[in-house]
Amino acid sequence: MRRVAWLVRAAAVLMATSPAICAIKAEGRVAQAKASESAVLVYIDNDFLGPGQSNIQSLIPLLRTPAVRVLGIGVVTGDAWLAEEQAHLLRFLELAGRTDVPVFAGAQMPLIRTQAEMKVWETRYGRIPWKGAWNAPKPGRTYHPDDPALIPELVEGTPSARASPESAVSFLIRAVHENPGKVTIITAGPLTNIALAVRLDPDLPRLAREIVIEGGKLDNSIARVSGNPDYGTDFNFIFDPEAAHIVLTSPWPRVTVVGDVTEPVKVTREIVERIGKSGSPVARYMESYARVGQPFWDEITVAVALDKTLITAEIVARMDVDILPGPTYGQAQVWSEDQAPGNGEAQVHIVQGIDVPRFLSTFTSYASQ
Repeated sequence: MRRVAWLVRAAAVLMATSPAICAIKAEGRVAQAKASESAVLVYIDNDFLGPGQSNIQSLIPLLRTPAVRVLGIGVVTGDAWLAEEQAHLLRFLELAGRTDVPVFAGAQMPLIRTQAEMKVWETRYGRIPWKGAWNAPKPGRTYHPDDPALIPELVEGTPSARASPESAVSFLIRAVHENPGKVTIITAGPLTNIALAVRLDPDLPRLAREIVIEGGKLDNSIARVSGNPDYGTDFNFIFDPEAAHIVLTSPWPRVTVVGDVTEPVKVTREIVERIGKSGSPVARYMESYARVGQPFWDEITVAVALDKTLITAEIVARMDVDILPGPTYGQAQVWSEDQAPGNGEAQVHIVQGIDVPRFLSTFTSYASQ
């Protein structure tokens, strides 16, 4: 028996070390290495109001596109408080079968702006319709402006997964330094985490591949009085104007801003039902929680970040954010190259048109998986 066992082990060693087997293993390792090298590396930072809705739904293409590797997901207070957003995000990742993607908690508050200051501003210059985490309590909604730690009951279920103990700011700095020139940063919430990372590490912008920003709406006054006023608010900039200013005056290799172009492209009942027919966990999630009539804000931002050929029209200009006290505090400002003040305003690619049918087709396909 000992001789038989020895012969079996010897045969296994010979097979594992034979030229043919070794060549196959080597080819596999090379293929894996090439796939890893060619993958688009992404860090996404967002305010994950949930369940469903644009913030969380924007993750679907990132989690389903084979050529994309999501290094990490940062959470920032914005549309809701940090703890509640993080719980919704972790639960979605569980349902999507992607708890392998690490989650990092970021800033609880804007750099300077406070609820009290915003109330004073509103008495002088007019009401801000959507205030995110600072929305006043309302029947049928879970707003809790004075209790940041509260996590209302999650209708989609309580997550068992946990976020990383590392902060979003620390992770972003580390990820960019470990992959110089390769990381695409996608931001679809207030820019607080990104601004803090830039202040801690001024080299970060130059080491990133690019940054794609959801925000920077222009001339949206008519939109606030002719449609849903919440949807006409450039919330990501208004919630933390100083953070947006820091990011837009930093030396990124490329800045893409996706603002107004997202407004006309909205979730419809037909799209939701078409996705739901597949019966996959993500499809059922979206069928249950997608908000019909809501623009595909963050989904389009991610789509543009992954595929610039979706862009059909853009303007290249200099952009900054007004951080002076007054009626335009927090609003994006743009100039042509020769008209800009010259105080470090970033050159930005402002997306003005996209291939809507192709975007919808691709998103629907990924959401159905």
